[in-house]
Amino acid sequence: MRKKPMRIAFDALKVLLRAKTLNEIMAYELREAQLKKLEAESAVEYAKSVVQFNEQRIKRLEQRLMDKPVEETPPCK
Repeated sequence: MRKKPMRIAFDALKVLLRAKTLNEIMAYELREAQLKKLEAESAVEYAKSVVQFNEQRIKRLEQRLMDKPVEETPPCK
């Protein structure tokens, strides 16, 4: 016998509103912690790339300053 659509919806609502078990709560928190860790690792990876970019930029600019005499910039009018 097939369930009626209203009965299926009611059963689904009961599942959503029932009290969660301790294992369900812990599994949810574990998943959240794993996602937060992944986000933090991505942020660290990005920050490291920004640091590396600026280190290379500093080296390049320092080298250019050593190779060429600094030109005087004309005063603003």
